[in-house]
Amino acid sequence: MPKPKSKKTEVVASAANDSRQHRRFSAADKVRILAEADACSGGGEIGELLRREGIYSSYLTRWRAVRDKRGSAGLAPGRPGRKASKDAKDRQIAEQQRRIVKLERETRIQQGLIDLQIKAHEILGVALPRVEDNTTDGLSSSSDNAPRRSR
Repeated sequence: MPKPKSKKTEVVASAANDSRQHRRFSAADKVRILAEADACSGGGEIGELLRREGIYSSYLTRWRAVRDKRGSAGLAPGRPGRKASKDAKDRQIAEQQRRIVKLERETRIQQGLIDLQIKAHEILGVALPRVEDNTTDGLSSSSDNAPRRSR
């Protein structure tokens, strides 16, 4: 007895279906689809709408919740990613604090270099000019007008 020919049930992938793209709906599209869904009265009409638009029923549920909570303006696509935890003023304060820490570190380094130079002058026996504080007239009490450095 001859064998009946079997049907091929093999699925061949096409190049058109290889790259899946995430669909993005504008606010106007969402409002239009929701209006059509709200106008559906028959049992199969919503299913037909979902197939025609290529969306899931969960989209309708989510869009309706957003529309009820924030109105039609809430259906507009937002910016991706996490929301900023700090406003502009807080970011500016944080930047200034980082700058202060950096400047304090540089000041400590510079003060250390000055102390090192003073010690080097002491070791080498080179006299450093002294600055004498005279708070009454703001002038140095020495006879020469050369600036003097105090330790």
